[in-house]
Amino acid sequence: MSTFTGKIALVTGSASGIGQGLADALAGEGAKVIATDINLERLETNFRFQNRSGNSVRVGRLDVTDYGAFEKVIDDVVSREGRLDYIFNNAGIAIAGDLRDLTIEHWRPVLDVNLNGVLYGSLLAYRQMVKQGFGHIVNLSSIEGLIPFPTTASYVTSKFAVMGLSQSLYVEGADLGVKVSVVCPGFVRTAIFDVSPMINMSREEWLKANARWERFAVTPEKCAEIILKGVAKGKTIIMVTGLAQVMWRLARLHPSFLLKFIRKDFAKWRRKVRLSG
Repeated sequence: MSTFTGKIALVTGSASGIGQGLADALAGEGAKVIATDINLERLETNFRFQNRSGNSVRVGRLDVTDYGAFEKVIDDVVSREGRLDYIFNNAGIAIAGDLRDLTIEHWRPVLDVNLNGVLYGSLLAYRQMVKQGFGHIVNLSSIEGLIPFPTTASYVTSKFAVMGLSQSLYVEGADLGVKVSVVCPGFVRTAIFDVSPMINMSREEWLKANARWERFAVTPEKCAEIILKGVAKGKTIIMVTGLAQVMWRLARLHPSFLLKFIRKDFAKWRRKVRLSG
């Protein structure tokens, strides 16, 4: 029997990418999954086949930046099921651009979804889990929550903050029965940067500059498998991909060296991707 059999699991950002992979995998492990996303139409389309196959997936629209809506979803889950065993705070967006080209209006949605969305889900789930005496919060950070990447400063900022939030939750929640894991995926084959806004930047050149890392990437399905194995083992930090592990170790052992390497690498392709100025 799987660790997740019969468990109640809420997943945000489930309409695509890692979130869809997590909801699929949890359902396959026998969990009762509440899959949420702001794009309800796509969510319903993607999970129609699970319901036909007998897996327990219930879908619903959720804008994670709306605290009241998030509270309503969690209250509804607890009302229906009597508890909440897992929450996977996965929803995230990105904007790429040279820092000098970004306005505060470019930063706000990224911080609102990636940080506030995780904060709201964590606080609301934590409150319920402390009350029931058990539960597991899983927050999606990134390798960019450990290492700064150029042209994605707002994403990096949000993911560093998720690391701090998650570790604080772990320290406070451990003696109250609440487990906390933070996930740091490396490169995963999702469409996030195929559809993300690129400010004063050539998407074609940006993707070309980063294509060399593609060979280290994993599929969302493989990423979800690694995450669930880590969650089942109760890992506090779950690294996804070998490259992410290596980069994390370098960042801890030789932070200045890694920063210099990233800066020099960025200098090689900066002019190619920037459109003007």
